[in-house]
Parts: sequence; structure tokens; C-alpha cells
Amino acid sequence: MTGTDRISLALCWLFAIACVIFLMLPIVITLAASFTSSAVYTLPPPELSLRWYQSLQQRSGLWDAVKLSLNLAVVSTLLSLILGTLAAIAVTRGSFRGREAIATFTVSPLMMPGLVVGVALLQFFREIGLRDAYTSLLLGHIVITLPFVMRTLLASMAAFNFSLVDAARTLGLSYPRAILQVLVPNLAPAYLTGGLFAFLASMDNYPISIFLTDARNKTLPIKMLQYLEEQPDPSLAAMSSGLILLACVVLIIASRTVGLNRMIQG
Repeated sequence: MTGTDRISLALCWLFAIACVIFLMLPIVITLAASFTSSAVYTLPPPELSLRWYQSLQQRSGLWDAVKLSLNLAVVSTLLSLILGTLAAIAVTRGSFRGREAIATFTVSPLMMPGLVVGVALLQFFREIGLRDAYTSLLLGHIVITLPFVMRTLLASMAAFNFSLVDAARTLGLSYPRAILQVLVPNLAPAYLTGGLFAFLASMDNYPISIFLTDARNKTLPIKMLQYLEEQPDPSLAAMSSGLILLACVVLIIASRTVGLNRMIQG
């Protein structure tokens, strides 16, 4: 290795380390601020304390918002997995015109600003007379979770041998049972990858949810915004730390079940 190669390699490592620090620094600051004993955001913390985690029990409406966010995330992810499977099979195995357009359309919410999608959904629901906040939120979260599932399943189904499904049908299984017993187990990493990303996307969603909530149905990110306007203390850092912990738990579960490498490949 020449001197120029060594210098180039060192610069690449420095750039990579700088990128990691830049991405991780906000998370580290949030975690540090959540353990402060001060009533304001101060770094470094004067003393380490759990007071802001304990104060979450007194936050009005917080646990209702957590339950609603978890409910929406779980239900929307499950529905997206079902709808995404059906749509991906149609796009992968179908011979009709416009398959690529459908595939692009299903992932288009990822290409558009969330505020644009939120305003469009609000206007659409008003036009069709849908006033129920929970139903609106659920449909909105399906719109933002389905692209994660579709993108993953389309990539995996392109390499899947559908003759296995046909063979299962010749052995007496119906098409739905062949899908459940042959396709789904073989594409388990793809389902796990898409489902986990969809779940986290639903839990963290703000730009769409803010247009669809009402006074009685507020998701956790919307509730956190309300707290920020009313009383911006380090308890918000404690709530954010909880979301960070949730993401870490999801990644650990994925790593223990199928492995992060297979998730990325899926």
C-alpha cells in the first residue's frame, strides 16, 4: 500500500467516524438531558437523576396517547402486511399492463413530504364524509406503513421461486393456504424487516397524524408537541428516550430472530 493509499484510507475512516458522530450526537444529547436533575435543559447535567422519568406518571393523557400509538402501529402494520402481500403477489406474478406503475404508486408516500400527504388525506376524508378520528388515523397510518412492506416484499418476491407454491397446490392445498404455508415462511426476513420498519414509522409519525387527530384521539408524537408548547421541561427528553429504547429493542429482536444482515438483504 502506497502512501497515497494510506492517506486516502485514513481520510475515508475520518469521514465515516465524523458521519457516525454527527448522526449519534442528537441521540446522546437527548439521553443525557433525560437524566438531568435541572428543570431546564443543561449539558452536562449538574446531577444525574430519574426525576423526569418519574414525572411521566403525572403527565395527563400521556398513557392514553401511548396506548393509541401502539394500537395504531400494531393494527396498521398487520393490515399493511396483509395488503402488501396481496399487492406484491399481483405485481410480481401478474401479466397485466401497468404493473410497474402500481408498484411505484404504492411506495409513492415515501417520496412525498409527509405534510403534503397529511393535507391530501384530510381533504379526501372530508370529501367522503369520514369524521371518525380513529378510523382516519388508522387509514392514514396504513398509507405510511404500506410502502415499507411493499418495497421489501417486492424485492424478496422477485427472487422467490413461485413454483414451490404451485407444487403445494398440486398436493392439495388451496391458494391461500399455499401462500401461508410456503410463501410466508420463506420470506420471513422480508416480513420481519418490513413489519418492524412499518411499526416504527407509525409510532414516530407526526406530519400526517397532526391533521387527523382530535381532542380525544392524540398519538404520542402529537401529545409530545402539546407538552412542548405547554411545559418544555426535560420530561420530553425522557419520552424521546423511551422511543429510542423502543427502536433499540426492535433491532435487538430482529437481530436475535433473523439477523441484521438478512434484514438488510431482505
